[in-house]
Amino acid sequence: MSTDEAQPLNPAERRLVLQVAIGARMLSLDGHDDFNQGQISARIPGRDEFFIKGALVGFDEATPADVVRCSVDHTLPAPSLAPPELPLHQAIYRARPDVNGIVHSHAPHTLLFGATDLPMRPISHDGAYFRDRIGLFTETSNTVLDIETGEHIAKDLGEHPAVLLRNHGGVIVGKSVRHAAVFAQVLERACRLQLMAEGTGVPYTWSTDQDVAAKQDFIYADLSVRSYWDYAVRRVERNWPQAADWGRG
Repeated sequence: MSTDEAQPLNPAERRLVLQVAIGARMLSLDGHDDFNQGQISARIPGRDEFFIKGALVGFDEATPADVVRCSVDHTLPAPSLAPPELPLHQAIYRARPDVNGIVHSHAPHTLLFGATDLPMRPISHDGAYFRDRIGLFTETSNTVLDIETGEHIAKDLGEHPAVLLRNHGGVIVGKSVRHAAVFAQVLERACRLQLMAEGTGVPYTWSTDQDVAAKQDFIYADLSVRSYWDYAVRRVERNWPQAADWGRG
């Protein structure tokens, strides 16, 4: 982890830092790269601090050494390597005690979908998860540099698992960083498939309410999400074999 702060990590924190780094590489493989922009963060439930990918590295190059410990309290000094959009994460963690993982990225199809007023249609399993469960923030498309903007985004997120930032990408949250990373990939696929369907210029269909409920209960149950995370970890290690050694350090 970054030497920005000298506090040693306990075993649970080391696991969380590893998951943040692995999650960043997962996002890279699914097209979330935008130079060194975008963040993934995680906290241990009930804690007033969290761990976040540092400002200087992209998703595709993040390692556990690039993960920074930060406070949920925005009035405290931020570590020098914390990303500029730290207030976004601080505001959401404060507003949502149930959230323990956050992804903010500029994934292209998510960003493009958020520039439209299209409702999310459950064309695929992916869209079924987010049907009627996405907020929309339209106040500004600028970088989130202050706690007030972060709080407004948290308000538009509400109790949803995601909020689209108009012309700025998306924010996806979860009960763990595993959930947030998996569902960030799910949202990008849902947006891509629906935009492709819209681009055909012909009518298209989507799942029934009954099928949507069944998909949310089974395809995206916690056990299923864990298996998707495990698959994604293996994929990361196939693409970056050195990642397999991170947990042994």
